[in-house]
Amino acid sequence: MLALHDRIRASVMDACARQASEQLATVAADDGEAGDTIYAIDRVSEEALVQGLAEPARKEPLCIVAEGLPDNALVLPRGAREDDCRWRLLIDPIDGTRGLMYQKRSAWILTGVAPNRGAGTRLRDIVLAVQTEIPLLKQHLSDQLWALRGTGMTARRFDRLAGTKTPLTLRPSRADTIAHGFATVVRFFPGARDVLAAIDDEIVETLVAPAPGKAACFEDQYASTGGELYELMAGHDRWIADLRPLVRKGGLCCHPYDLCTSLIAEEAGVILTDPAGAPVDAPFDVTSDVAWVGYANARLRTAIEPVLQGALGRRGLL
Repeated sequence: MLALHDRIRASVMDACARQASEQLATVAADDGEAGDTIYAIDRVSEEALVQGLAEPARKEPLCIVAEGLPDNALVLPRGAREDDCRWRLLIDPIDGTRGLMYQKRSAWILTGVAPNRGAGTRLRDIVLAVQTEIPLLKQHLSDQLWALRGTGMTARRFDRLAGTKTPLTLRPSRADTIAHGFATVVRFFPGARDVLAAIDDEIVETLVAPAPGKAACFEDQYASTGGELYELMAGHDRWIADLRPLVRKGGLCCHPYDLCTSLIAEEAGVILTDPAGAPVDAPFDVTSDVAWVGYANARLRTAIEPVLQGALGRRGLL
């Protein structure tokens, strides 16, 4: 799986080096309802994905669930049946397409592997997850993280100039307050931003005493769920809430494949829940809307969760 991610990263970076942003940002597919818009750069990663899985699938059939594939699913090798597959893969070949295609910010390759339970497979069935950074062209370092359930997280940093890979230690924040730290309510797409911002302000004003002329905390609207999870794991962010499905039905929201590497964050010590406080879970697909909340540690959860749930409850969202 690590080699597959390396292959996709190399293919996408090569395309970024050879083509202008306007070419990579061309809309390749948009069904108007289910799923996200597919851009030209996404097609590069999808091709590398299918080619990279062809060889291992000859040894053992694989069921692949990913946006951009016909019917968002594919069984390899060709001709094999879904029932023949022991493993089911949920993949986002590029999470953070928009930032990467305009060379604004790194994107991520996300993969979660679960025992194949057919249509009943869920996110919490994932036993192996890998996420790999696709860096900007001007950036020579990129990180790769993976986890087997129950064994903790492993990470390494790739230097594409030197061709070296070195071990990397990441640790979530141990802070017990959001004051002077990054704390974000996701609202990076149009629609319901007023409601989301009001929830954000209410939480911050409750948790941090206001000081004239001072910023109580900061936010980072990183348009990549995998990237947001990385920021929590790396100790950069203390709390993130993606509440879009609660406030804007039918809008562009987080989907299960965006969260297919949540296992890595949990193995690193990040706490991931739904807005009601239950462990985050969802169908093993690319279309269901998912709301989630991430806390860097248990003390932050204790402080923030009641305030968040109170703000949602007063608005009839919980």
